[in-house]
Amino acid sequence: MAQVSLEQVRKVYPNGFVGVAGATFDVADGELLVLVGPSGCGKSTLLRMIAGLEDISSGSLRIGERVVNDVAPKDRDIAMVFQSYALYPHMSVAENLGFGLKLRGKTKAEIASRVDEAARVLELGKLLDRKPAALSGGQRQRVALGRALVRHPQVFLLDEPLSNLDAKLRAGMRVEIARLHRQVGATMVYVTHDQVEAMTLGQRIVVLKDGHVQQIDTPMALYERPANLFVATFLGSPAMNVLQGRLVRSDGLALDLGDGKQVPLGDGHDVPEAWLQRDIAIGIRPESLLPADGGAGFDSTIEMIEALGNETLVNVRIGAQPLVTRMAPRALPPPGETLRLAVAPGRWHAFDAATGERLAPTG
Repeated sequence: MAQVSLEQVRKVYPNGFVGVAGATFDVADGELLVLVGPSGCGKSTLLRMIAGLEDISSGSLRIGERVVNDVAPKDRDIAMVFQSYALYPHMSVAENLGFGLKLRGKTKAEIASRVDEAARVLELGKLLDRKPAALSGGQRQRVALGRALVRHPQVFLLDEPLSNLDAKLRAGMRVEIARLHRQVGATMVYVTHDQVEAMTLGQRIVVLKDGHVQQIDTPMALYERPANLFVATFLGSPAMNVLQGRLVRSDGLALDLGDGKQVPLGDGHDVPEAWLQRDIAIGIRPESLLPADGGAGFDSTIEMIEALGNETLVNVRIGAQPLVTRMAPRALPPPGETLRLAVAPGRWHAFDAATGERLAPTG
């Protein structure tokens, strides 16, 4: 396995469109790093540049000790798993797994050994004689993973490999990929637009928007300390609530929404005076909005209740601004009625209303 290092890697197309703007980060040896962002953010372009399928306009890309900007894909010692399984329909699972090795001139004994190893790791032993048409979507994706695994590459590149699967199969395959990474200790770069995949699989996550890296950190660090409003609202389901207003002191710190309504935020002794009486965005995770059973709080109007069994999501509105709160199952008033809520002490985030950049840590 090997480290992957990018230094100011850019992709600019002939028409001037910037696909990736100066990406700089390292993927540690044996790390599973996830590139995540909405469609068109540059994550797949970045992966294809690592693979050698897209030219690098400027910057430096290293795999191990080699600068590989001008190295052909076949000579980079990488293996790529695509969104489509791209299996040969006329070949058995075993033949699909070993075909790439056969093209590279490996002996029959070595091919058989590597195919057996991949089949054991991915639990494909009973499927080796089947054709792809006889496999489920999850089984086909495991074969695609196995075809990369038999190569023994320095780096695995996975481009939205689960997007063709239904929700149940995706959950199962996330477990398979995490287990594969633990067993093999492989360096993996994984692209997805699904923030659940990113949060559950990534040891670290690179969040991209419009070709720019927004933040790089561990999943929980991104969740707890987002660098800007984009990261704050992109990661987390339901998304972080964002309220626009001005900070004021009124029996403690509060957000004045400008329509006669205020949201108490608790004690604010450590809030700089410069933040008061200015436009600001306050982010509050759904689980940090609690039923106010006395004490400071604010009234909201219930719009919809989503009872999910182990938890309840309540969509409410305060003035013109919508909110979602996550709570344990409990008896609630019907839609249209009032629900009094409070912000958990210290569990809010402050952002510049104009730029979206983070102004304050949680707490």
